[in-house]
Amino acid sequence: MPRIAAVAPVLPVFAYPQSAITAELVPLITSRASHRAVMERMHAASGIGVRHTALPLERYRDLGGFRESNDIFIEVATELAGRALLGALEMAGLAPSDIDFVLFTSVTGISAPSIDALLVTSLGLRPDVKRIPSYGLGCVAGAAGLARVNDYLVGHPTEVGVLLSVELCSLTLQRDDASMANFVATGLFGDGAAAVVLVGDDRPEPGPSIVDTSSFFYPDSLGVIGFNTTGTGFEIVLTAGVADVIAEHFPGNAAGFLGRNDLTVNDVDVWFAHPGGPRVLEAFATSLGLPADALELSYSSLAKVGNLSSSAVLHVLADGFVQEPGARGLLFAVGPGVSAEFVLLEWPR
Repeated sequence: MPRIAAVAPVLPVFAYPQSAITAELVPLITSRASHRAVMERMHAASGIGVRHTALPLERYRDLGGFRESNDIFIEVATELAGRALLGALEMAGLAPSDIDFVLFTSVTGISAPSIDALLVTSLGLRPDVKRIPSYGLGCVAGAAGLARVNDYLVGHPTEVGVLLSVELCSLTLQRDDASMANFVATGLFGDGAAAVVLVGDDRPEPGPSIVDTSSFFYPDSLGVIGFNTTGTGFEIVLTAGVADVIAEHFPGNAAGFLGRNDLTVNDVDVWFAHPGGPRVLEAFATSLGLPADALELSYSSLAKVGNLSSSAVLHVLADGFVQEPGARGLLFAVGPGVSAEFVLLEWPR
């Protein structure tokens, strides 16, 4: 079974208390006093203490159109991805030239050549490195990316694969959008990145094994979460239906996935849930019948950095990466579709 050799979460240098972000963004979104009050209440109820941003907070006042914000995305994403990748490789005792396969994911900016391509020469990856850039998976991409790199390494047991995730949610800011979805999004999403180094079964590097993975797609939920592309960039689509989808499908999905590995919910020692927000985490816990403290890693990450979209569950994984020998972990996330991904982990004995 492929193993996770290292996880390196990184954040932009600019960090602000949630209250400061709220005070800065509210006037940019709406001038109506009633709307401002609603937005302030939503931000305060998010469970978030601090968020990191790609730019200094005051810079968002005059941030231009989509072209300017996307140019900034390319610059900042390349720096964060490079920093994360080098950090993860150092932890694993590997060099950039050891990498055979890279999967890059983001849903908050676009680039062609893709961000991973920009790193090949600058960081010293081999010219024959295999790359797959991914767009559109959104928050589920951290879990799905682990699963897809795992799939590759099952067939290439002597090789090294890397998952790179960068999300700069602040650059998707839609000013003058007084929708409920934008009120929630501006108080929930943060900026960050992560790199995960995975190795095939014939490699010597230690780490938890990926025992099994599973994907689920819920076709009747296409309008629940995502982005609309407009002249000003990415307009958030975010509804209360996310929690409803989790409540309807997760009990059966999780039970079936664990069952095919001869496990139950009670056999899972550590939970790596995508910290999508308080309501999402509550829906996860309720649907799985978990005690209040089972998702503490996810609640803690949400409070420290907010929801980092595809990078979020990888930050949670990094926080809980050291476990007792023989421990079993379940990592999972949801994203546009709605789709869900489960990854079963086991730490070596």
